[in-house]
Amino acid sequence: MTDGSGVHHLAARVYYEDTDAGGIVYHANFLRFAERGRTEYLRALGFDHHQVRNDHNLMLVVRHIEIDYRAPGKLDDTLDIATEVLEYGNTSLTMRQAVRRGETVLADMKVVCVAVGGSGKAVRIPEELKRMLGDGV
Repeated sequence: MTDGSGVHHLAARVYYEDTDAGGIVYHANFLRFAERGRTEYLRALGFDHHQVRNDHNLMLVVRHIEIDYRAPGKLDDTLDIATEVLEYGNTSLTMRQAVRRGETVLADMKVVCVAVGGSGKAVRIPEELKRMLGDGV
């Protein structure tokens, strides 16, 4: 679901498999929550990964992530993964993601994704995708 400001929100529950022995979300699992948030954000814009891979021979891959862990997530928490595109260039896009429990930010991330072709080298982001991102930037 995207709010009026271009921020996409995805609800997620913390399951036992997401936690360590103490019931706290294992730090690397925030990357999994973020991946789901990015995927659903792009899907909501009409960016179907399979179609883009087949039609344009490209995939978006993570090149860089900065994470600021601010508070622990806990077993059975309901989380909100907020995703927005900050900017995009010829071959990359930068997103901000925040994982929250209510008003509390648990993890704040800046993610740079690069469009790569079948050879694994950077390629231009199709104009079609740039149009989909539109006013979100």
